[in-house]
Parts: sequence; C-alpha cells; structure tokens
Amino acid sequence: MNYGQFLNMIPEAVLVLMLIITFVQDFILGYDLKKKKQEGDKFNTLTSVMMLILAVVCFFSIRNNSEVNLFGGMYVTTAAVTVMKTILACGTLIVCIQARQWLSRSDTSFKAGEFYMLVESTLLGMFMMMSSGHFLTFFLGLEMASVPMACLVGLDKYRHNSAEAAAKFILTATFSSGVMLYGISMLYAATGTLYFDDFAANLTQSIRVYPSALSIVGLVFFASGLGFKISLVPFHFWTADTYQGAPTTVTGYLSVISKGAAAFTLCTILMKVFPAMIEHWEMWLYIVIVLSITVANLFAIRQTELKRFMAFSSISQAGYIMLAVVGNSAYGVAALTYYVLIYVVANMAVFTVISAVEEANGGRTDMDAYNGFYQNNPKFAFLMTLALFSLAGIPPFAGMFSKFFVFMAAAQEGSFAAYFVVFIALINTVVSLYYYLLIVKAMYIKAEENPLPTFKSTTSTKLALGICTVGIMLFGICSLFYDWIFCYA
Repeated sequence: MNYGQFLNMIPEAVLVLMLIITFVQDFILGYDLKKKKQEGDKFNTLTSVMMLILAVVCFFSIRNNSEVNLFGGMYVTTAAVTVMKTILACGTLIVCIQARQWLSRSDTSFKAGEFYMLVESTLLGMFMMMSSGHFLTFFLGLEMASVPMACLVGLDKYRHNSAEAAAKFILTATFSSGVMLYGISMLYAATGTLYFDDFAANLTQSIRVYPSALSIVGLVFFASGLGFKISLVPFHFWTADTYQGAPTTVTGYLSVISKGAAAFTLCTILMKVFPAMIEHWEMWLYIVIVLSITVANLFAIRQTELKRFMAFSSISQAGYIMLAVVGNSAYGVAALTYYVLIYVVANMAVFTVISAVEEANGGRTDMDAYNGFYQNNPKFAFLMTLALFSLAGIPPFAGMFSKFFVFMAAAQEGSFAAYFVVFIALINTVVSLYYYLLIVKAMYIKAEENPLPTFKSTTSTKLALGICTVGIMLFGICSLFYDWIFCYA
C-alpha cells in the first residue's frame, strides 16, 4: 500500500488526531472535570480551537482541479466536497461554542468529553460519507455518523425524554440502514460492481433499451433509506420526537450538520452514479419535495413546542435543499452548498437563543415561554427575529438569496414538472412566513403578565450568536461567497 495517499486525506487525518487528543484529555482530566467548572471551560476552549483549525485546514485543502482518487477508487474527493467539509466544520465549531453553557451545568459537565468525542466521530463519518467512491465506503461512513449521533441524542437521558428520543432515533436509523443496504445489494446484482464510476458505466450499458426492474427497485430502496437520514416526507416520522427529546445543542447539530451532509451526499450520488436513470429518480424527487415542503409547513402551524416546531421547519428546509438536485447540474450543486451555508448560520442562531432561554427559564421550550420576550430581553428577541426572517426567505437577509438560487437551479431543468414544483415551493414560502411570524408575534405582540426576566448570556452564547448574525447579514449581500462556491462546483 502507498501510505502517501493519506496525505490527500488531511481533513480526516486532522479529525482523527482531534479524537485522540480529546480522548487523552478526557482520560487524564476526567476526575477534575466532574469537580471543577474551570477545567470544563478549558476543555471547551481546546475543542473549539481544534475545530477552528480543522475548518482552516479544510479551507486550504480546496483544490481547483480534477478529483483526487485514492485506494483504488474507494475514497474520492473534489473541490466541491472539500468546500462542503469546510462549511460543516464551521457549523460544528458554532455547535461547540454554543454547547459551553449547557455543558457547564453540574449535571452535564462530566459528560463534556463524551460529547466532544461523539461530535468529532460523527463529523468524521460525514466526511467519509461525502468522499466515498464506493457503496461500501459510503455505508460505513453513514453508520459512523449515525451511531454516535444516537448516543448524542440520548446524552441527557434523565431529562426531557432524551432516552425515548434516542430509542426512536436508533430504531428508525437501523431500519433505514437495512432498507438502504437491501437496495445496494439489488444494485450490485444489477451491475456487478459497487464502485461509483464502474457502477454508472455498467448501468448505462445495461439500460440502453430500458432499465431492469432490479435496478429500479434498488434505486427506490437506496433513496428511501437516505431519505430517512434527511427526514424527507414520508420518511420523517422520527424527526419531531427526536428533536424534542434530544438536548437542544444536539438538536441544532442534528438539524443542520447531519442534514447538510446527507443532502449533499444524496445529490452527489444521484448526479454521479444514476444519471442514466434520471427519468425515474427525478419524478420520485418531485413528489418527495412537494410532500416535504407542504406537509411540514402544515404541521408546523399546529405546533406549540418550539423544538417540535423547528423539527417540521427542518423537514421543510430539507425539501428546499433537494430542489437544487432537480436541475442535475453544477449550478444545482453550488445552490445546494450555498443553501446549506445559509441554513447553518440561520438555524444555529435560532437554536442558540432556544438554548439560552431554556437554561434561564427552567428548561421550558414551549412557545408560551416567549410571550412578551421582547420586554425584558430585546436583543435576544431581535436576533431571533433576524434568524427567523432568514429561514423564511425575507429580503435582504441571506435566506432569500439561498432560496432564489435553489429555485433557479430547479428551473434550469426546463420541464413543466420542474416549473410546477418551483411554483408549489414559492406558495409554501408564504405559508412558512406565516408560521415563523407566530414566534415573532409571541415575542413582540402577545401580552404576558410575567414575561421571562432579563438574563445575562454567557460569552460563548454571545460569540455563537455574533457569528451567526454576521453570516445572516453578510452571506447574502456579499456575492463573493456564492461566487466562491460556484467556481468549485
């Protein structure tokens, strides 16, 4: 084996090194972490610095050339993949910063080491999944991301139904993985290979007349299994319960980083591996997108618990993300990547506020807790409003530009069906504006005799909110961010 190939896997190598450092630090300082909050803060600082280094390494690993093919085609990376890794590393950095306040509690401080190791393990699985050139590598990366994520969901097992949420997540993840693996076995039977490039070539050759039933069923099973991971309708039933029961920091990580990695991977595989079957998966995609956006919006209107509300919001956002795949072009890849970038900062801003209010209000996450929120905490209310307006796609915030680009990417396809899906998505944007404004109404308009008293936020909360707010304001106005993404798509 040529071990020099590992030099082209710098992001993954850095993540493995981070895991070793985190493990050793937790092993040596574990006792002190249970006793001293100061040590826990140092732990958070070191992990955040390492995550920042990872983001910088990913950024400087971007190459404006052809794909890098390693280990006989098992590991494949491109500039577009590395750009997405950079975005996900930055999003994970925000998660680590935001988690500091939650991990400072007496009942969670001793779990800091486990939390950071699980986050890094999950991110490593996502990186491997996105850089896979073989269905086996893809599946192993997916499971490397899913199993630690289940542990993260159940990390707060004695509070807020976290154990129940973890059980639902792991059962659904196991079932979806089985369905996906069954589909992969059918695809292998249809083409005789699991390498993406060979698979696409054999599939193209074998369906010159019409694709076999085996390949069609295999594609359906494979896409359905990945649909569970992205929580697209009708594979979304686990989402609300898991989001509500998981710790708020983990919910934010699950809704943003995990969803972005899975959506990008599905986009890449559909475009790279199944271009010969586009007539089949594109119609499936139309139906799933319309259902995801519409059903999620209708259910979000009925929610009174904010984390369940954000769960249905994330399902709707997943539908918008997958709009970029419709065009089956580099324009679509750029639109999807840009959408994930904006979604990271907007959604993490919302979850940072939810986490801060939860810590200051006895663990409450229901919408009534935000009645009259503006009276005593105007800054938090204002930043929450900015983030919600960005998620709704209101100009001039970055969310409007991200929705515009995915609409344009879908319209590039040029068919009546594509225009119809874009039209439905536009209508649903108005619906989403209505339910996002329900939170704004609660904060600014609803009367409350005893609104949440003024509370001081920690430095980590201010930093996380500052990063997210700057992103919401600048990423849309400054076109250089989209241009940078597009030149590597």
